[in-house]
Amino acid sequence: MYRHDHQKLAILAVTISGLIWGILWMPLRALNHNGISGQWSVVLFYVAPFMLLFPVYLFRLRQLLQGGLSLHLPSLLAASGLVLYAESLIHTQVINAMLLYYLTPLWSTLLARYFLREHIGLDRWITMVLAFLGLLVIFKIDSGIPFPQNIGDWMGLASGIIWALAAVSIKKTDTVNTINTTLCYFFWGSLMALALTQLPIKGHQDIPAWKAVYDGFTDLLPVALLLIIPPAMAVLWGASILSPGILGILFMTEISTGSISAAIWSHEPFGLREILGITFISLAGLWEPLRNRQSLADN
Repeated sequence: MYRHDHQKLAILAVTISGLIWGILWMPLRALNHNGISGQWSVVLFYVAPFMLLFPVYLFRLRQLLQGGLSLHLPSLLAASGLVLYAESLIHTQVINAMLLYYLTPLWSTLLARYFLREHIGLDRWITMVLAFLGLLVIFKIDSGIPFPQNIGDWMGLASGIIWALAAVSIKKTDTVNTINTTLCYFFWGSLMALALTQLPIKGHQDIPAWKAVYDGFTDLLPVALLLIIPPAMAVLWGASILSPGILGILFMTEISTGSISAAIWSHEPFGLREILGITFISLAGLWEPLRNRQSLADN
């Protein structure tokens, strides 16, 4: 029962985190309006939390240094996956980036089957079908499946696979300290985001004006404190408890809040298609928890 309660809390935490991250396009857009565009806005999104958490890094430095591969490899994979996803949004159409990244539940389920020997039951397949139906409806799949054609597409595809590897790696680790994992996540994410600024892509290596960086960093601090750090901790903790496949499906709630918030604040279309897609995604997130609850009640 204790483990089941943890699972219910993890499901709730990951779902809420996805909902929160679905509105992070707004501070990103604000940074762009203030003169920090492209990859450098991603850099700030990782450096700001890193700076806020710096005293905690000093306090836990010995644990971080002694953590070894079991701590740093999952954190590096998680950071690399999400930084690449953010980068893909810059270099390709948003629809392509999201569709390719949100193949994650498929990769996560298959990897969990191979590395963790997880059983893929009928409920999991139903969950994935519902999730992908919602994804395809929202993004108008009638125009065709976006096969990778440019660097942004490949980044989107790679980001989903790498995040799936991260989820499996975290789940496989016997003891996960969420605080240490979160600290490593922002550390490696900052380094990864900075490294990607050196890609031989036009405009990537152009450092923004100092005043724009200072203003953007100052504005981003409360966002990092409220909307970036807590969801990151929740997702990394949830990854240690939940199946990697269900973790990826629950995180698709980002699409729901992203669609709704874009309709409200950016006047983007929101109609029957979006409502239907969000309904499918919501049903996917609820299917297995409700089925598990029913099974417990029957027993």
